[in-house]
Amino acid sequence: MYDKEKGLIAAYRRGSMSRRSLLRALGALGMSTATASVLVNASATRALAQDFDWKKHSGTGIKLLLNKHPYTDAMIANLENFKAMTGMEVTYDVFPEDVYFDKVTAALSSGSSEYDAFMTGAYMTWTYGPAGWIEDLNQWIMDDSKTNPNYNWDDMLPGVRASCAWNGRPGGALGSEDAKQWCIPWGYEQNNLAYNAGMMEKAGVAVPTNLDELVEAAAKVQAGNDGIYGIGVRGSRSWATIHPGFLSGYANFGQTDLNVSDDGMLSAAMNTDVSKAFHAQWVKMIQDSGASDWSTHTWYQVGTDLGAGKSAMIYDADILGYFMNGGDNAMAGQLAYAPFAANPDAAAPTPNIWIWSLAMSSFSANKDAAWYFLQWASGPEHGLFGASQMDFVNPVRASVWADAGFRDRLSSSYPGYVEMHDVSAPGASIKFTAQPLFFDLTTEWAASLQKMVANEVPVDEGLDQLAESVNRQLKEAGLG
Repeated sequence: MYDKEKGLIAAYRRGSMSRRSLLRALGALGMSTATASVLVNASATRALAQDFDWKKHSGTGIKLLLNKHPYTDAMIANLENFKAMTGMEVTYDVFPEDVYFDKVTAALSSGSSEYDAFMTGAYMTWTYGPAGWIEDLNQWIMDDSKTNPNYNWDDMLPGVRASCAWNGRPGGALGSEDAKQWCIPWGYEQNNLAYNAGMMEKAGVAVPTNLDELVEAAAKVQAGNDGIYGIGVRGSRSWATIHPGFLSGYANFGQTDLNVSDDGMLSAAMNTDVSKAFHAQWVKMIQDSGASDWSTHTWYQVGTDLGAGKSAMIYDADILGYFMNGGDNAMAGQLAYAPFAANPDAAAPTPNIWIWSLAMSSFSANKDAAWYFLQWASGPEHGLFGASQMDFVNPVRASVWADAGFRDRLSSSYPGYVEMHDVSAPGASIKFTAQPLFFDLTTEWAASLQKMVANEVPVDEGLDQLAESVNRQLKEAGLG
């Protein structure tokens, strides 16, 4: 590297030049954006190493259990910087999601010490934590001798950070003062609208802003475009059908899955009058404008249909729409994004979220070393690298969202995405009640929804039956 390039990077490290300005200046000197980004990231890593004893566990090896995902790809692409900074060896196993969680459960339930840290969804920690399988990470986060001074825990988006913490009591509020930090947020998904701008324009349909408008818009855009359906949402008999768009809209009407009494007992809350009205609209939307095979649709089908031009809109994870706007998808470059508040009286969207997180196994023999990896992988430097150079969306740190280069990158190819995130982030959190029957009860909810859409049971009757079943299961488990 020549003196001019070194001087520019030094100015960036002193804070006298923004990352975007630095990359532009290096580009003017003939350096490609990719090469410049690698040099800037390496420089940031060296600067990080000056403030903390990152070599404390040099020579120690840790092993990770990872889901096949763009977040994993970003980490692997940057891993050599971590190894050079720490002198640690990192190995890992990567599995596709259809078998991944079974691998995690098998490792933890057997007490295996093979893996020191792993990826997890925040929901899963409601099982892992009380079982004693994972560590409360507060003991490391709050220890200045083990956490580098630039980690900046408060930089994590508040709703996302709180959603990864629970006190372990069924019905206990996420992020309460006595909560245990079972996992560290890594990347997350809001649930909003992604849509095919050309299809909407052809049908003369405005982007809907609430559920009434969405039901109408889905029918109109379907009628105005040959061979497509209006709205993609999940429908398989799985908890994963309930948590994305469905619960985001449901929560926006002030509804919850369970009531929590003063004495901590739980009861079903999904058969209120407001809930029944919401379900009726949701069911009609699917019947009129959903996929003909809706009851089989998972994350994959919802996304690929949008990317292939088979659907006009999806109300699902924003990052699902992000991925469909690139690669070899037929509709790449034709999608746009919008925030969605189902309740016309709501001030803003309140999306339920999925959070890919990092957790530490209680059976690890190298916990302090594993924490060094966790804080690096979830730190602001790696977050910015992944967001600006890889497909690490959505980042969980406010500082990354504030980066002009990252925002420009999104806005240039994903119209409306940044604005959608900014509007929705203040209300984004996990809306479910934390409790050990989560997966069973939400899967039954999805099965009930299937019956309603198939006209096997009226909405009101189906919800009353569901509530009765939920209450019975809660009582049998000593929770209701």
